Amino acid sequence: MSAELAQQIVNGLVVGGMYALIALGFTLVFGLLDKLNFAHGEVVTLAGFIAIFSVNMGLSIWLTIPVVIILTGAVGIIIELLSFRRFTSKEGHSVSALSSFALGIVILEMVRLQWGATPVQLDIPKSIYISGTVLFGAPIPWIKFAIFSISIFLMIALHLVMSRTKIGRSIRAVAEEPTSARLLGINTTLVTQYVFVIVSAMAGVAGLLIAMQNGIVTSDVGFTFALKGIAVMAIGGMGDMRGAIVAGLLVGVLEGIAFSIGWGGISDVIVWFLMILVLLIRPAGILGGGRQAETRV
Repeated sequence: MSAELAQQIVNGLVVGGMYALIALGFTLVFGLLDKLNFAHGEVVTLAGFIAIFSVNMGLSIWLTIPVVIILTGAVGIIIELLSFRRFTSKEGHSVSALSSFALGIVILEMVRLQWGATPVQLDIPKSIYISGTVLFGAPIPWIKFAIFSISIFLMIALHLVMSRTKIGRSIRAVAEEPTSARLLGINTTLVTQYVFVIVSAMAGVAGLLIAMQNGIVTSDVGFTFALKGIAVMAIGGMGDMRGAIVAGLLVGVLEGIAFSIGWGGISDVIVWFLMILVLLIRPAGILGGGRQAETRV
């Protein structure tokens, strides 16, 4: 394996992990409510600027992680309350989509009002982008391993929450059959809140990791990653968490390979070509088992 190819595959895995985190957020909400949360991308953007504010206040980039999780989790509660809780009628799907889209615009404009529309640098030591190791002849900074490790850790943690905790079992029960879940005494409103806290916190960490990866934060980064997150969800299988993870990593690696062979100019459209191809061949997605809220990992 050439050094260039190895480096781009590592880059692809790092970016793919962030795609997967964002796609998991769309997947969980879709699996639970059969709705799309169009404010999800703006939570990613907001997290990057929360990181900038926290670092400027003197916190290290690592201590910024819990701050981002808490604040974006709180934003998730607001999104659920304003854009999803009351819209349960037949028109609820379109109304929730429009409401979350509008709320996302509000979040974005508030960010731009505070920090502007131009890129803002994340003030962290430049040494973290230099020190590292060599893999197949390619220099790989430790920061990339850290970002990828955090992404994988969150995916494993989500799997454990969904499969081995009472909250996870309640989420799966509501996703599979909400009426029966209510009859069993499960508070579906509280479960929905839990889901929005979880997915927004994950989006927040993804936004922080993107800022760490790039060294800068832009107000449009959430929109870009959210679009790819929706495509990744469709590729993996709507509502299937395992599919979101596999598809996110696959898209990232394919983009990296495209860069290594000189096709960097079309790397951003690979996800859309792949989505069209998968939908034509296997409409349920590469791991799709149908819509029934495949929230399992």
